[in-house]
Amino acid sequence: MKETTITDKKMLKIYKKIGRNVKDVRTEKGVSQLALAIAIGHKAVGTISMAEICLNNKHFNIEHLYKIAEVLEVDVCELLK
Repeated sequence: MKETTITDKKMLKIYKKIGRNVKDVRTEKGVSQLALAIAIGHKAVGTISMAEICLNNKHFNIEHLYKIAEVLEVDVCELLK
């Protein structure tokens, strides 16, 4: 087994890319941040809005991504590419 080469800086780029992917799919489907937040069990848009742009290092976790994929009717891989 080898050690990872993924730095914090690279991980931040990955989180930002995932956030852009979520935003792209969400807007393509015509779903607002509030509607998505409520659909995945949140009461406000904060989680969605902050994670889409990785503000203050807030990002989607695996539970968020699977719930978002289900609600938006896409394969979770679409959010991770």
